[in-house]
Amino acid sequence: MSRARSLRRDQSTAEQKLWGRLRNRQLEGHKFRRQVPLGRFIVDFSCYDARLVIEVDGGQHAEQTQEDAARTAWFESRGFRVLRFWNSEVEESMEGVLFKILEALKER
Repeated sequence: MSRARSLRRDQSTAEQKLWGRLRNRQLEGHKFRRQVPLGRFIVDFSCYDARLVIEVDGGQHAEQTQEDAARTAWFESRGFRVLRFWNSEVEESMEGVLFKILEALKER
């Protein structure tokens, strides 16, 4: 089984909740995909038409800031904007997260 498929099957609770709001063009008609291979990385969510990558990070990312910065730089060098949210943000402030995503989509 591919790594992306495995990640889709084993999403975190926060990723599941956000996917429930992004799938089927629910967010103003924008098409999102989940666990998308992009270069050597797999991103949590992507709206390719808007060149937007969304990452939902758990606590382990507090300790891997250099790796996350390198990932972000790689995406940005290829014209993508990267939004990062903590699991707790998604779980506690979904409307705020969706607002930030919509703002990023409007900027494109």
